[in-house]
Amino acid sequence: MTTTVSAPAAVSTPQARSARRGTVLVLVSATGFGMSAVFAKQAYAAGFNVPTMLAGRFALAAVLLWAVVAWRRAPLPRGRALVVSVGLGAVGYALQAGFYFGALARIDASLTALLLYAYPALVTVLAIALRRERPDRRRLAALACSAAGMLLMLGAGGVGGSVATGGVLLALGAAVAYALYLTVSAGLPAGLDIFAVTAVVCTSAAVSLAATGLATGTLHAPQQVSGWAWIVLLAVVSTVIPIAGMFVGVRDVGASAAAILSCAEPAVTVATTALVYGERLSPVQAAGGLAVLASVAVLQLRRRVVAAPVAAAAEVSCDVPSPAAGDEHVRETPRTPRRRGGAARWGLRPLRPGGVGSRPVGAGRTVRVERPVTRGGAHPGAETDRGPRHRRGAGG
Repeated sequence: MTTTVSAPAAVSTPQARSARRGTVLVLVSATGFGMSAVFAKQAYAAGFNVPTMLAGRFALAAVLLWAVVAWRRAPLPRGRALVVSVGLGAVGYALQAGFYFGALARIDASLTALLLYAYPALVTVLAIALRRERPDRRRLAALACSAAGMLLMLGAGGVGGSVATGGVLLALGAAVAYALYLTVSAGLPAGLDIFAVTAVVCTSAAVSLAATGLATGTLHAPQQVSGWAWIVLLAVVSTVIPIAGMFVGVRDVGASAAAILSCAEPAVTVATTALVYGERLSPVQAAGGLAVLASVAVLQLRRRVVAAPVAAAAEVSCDVPSPAAGDEHVRETPRTPRRRGGAARWGLRPLRPGGVGSRPVGAGRTVRVERPVTRGGAHPGAETDRGPRHRRGAGG
């Protein structure tokens, strides 16, 4: 006897809606970060210098982030994690921001943004040097692509002269500082609240930059009070909102997809500075920038095993959608009957999200469900996930 089961019509699942929301939030985050160049240049025109602008930006951002932490009642980092977070802000983030915005005062924002995006390749070099990753063909291809892009951008015209050379060095210094920042921050415990850590980082950066400005005599009020409006925009639109958007977006779409979507940031910088200031990249520089962004995509791509699509009708076997695998499906075949009735008799009951002994699994992964009979503890029939463990990926 042949049993025919028709496939259900395609509907918008919660996973699909969550992925769309995450994509939008990551793009909003990239847009906010990308517009920071325009806000910074407007602040320079209003009489701000780099130390004053950055101290004001991080101080205001820290106040807003601490308000979010208080509202969410998030736990604060303690012990070694707190010390590392303070160091990341006072040294790492302060240096990165100082180099980046110092470069904006000397060369075009579009070139600065593209040079900054050398940091994914530098993070990979550091990971290989520290033996956290292996130099496989994909990583080597990405590094070669990034290096070729850098040579095209730096070898093109328009970057000569002492001022421009200093700006290029500052932009590359920002990339190095950010790569070190990400490498060190990867050692923080995974359970820390991102808003609490970011609040500590921004506070430490504000204190560090303000102290440096006072010690060097470069911290002073701007000539135009209206310039503070650009600092507010820089703190809110280009700091707090992008951080929150990226935090939620990464949870929805994953770190790899978020990293690729974040390549919209330099595109936003190039577009906005071209619209407002008339900045233009030469064709060679544009080709180099595309090569650098392509290296980011290559670094984040992973080979995934795609399951076979569900047939419209199946004989003998049944195709059961896996609730933990998004739109992918896992083919289940009848197993040896056990002493249970219904769907459980044939071993076709999928994992319940949040059920006893279950945990989320990645898209496209096959889940083997076993129900061992135990004494005490879990009841007979409790579902246990024997699938592969999650691997921690590199994140920003």
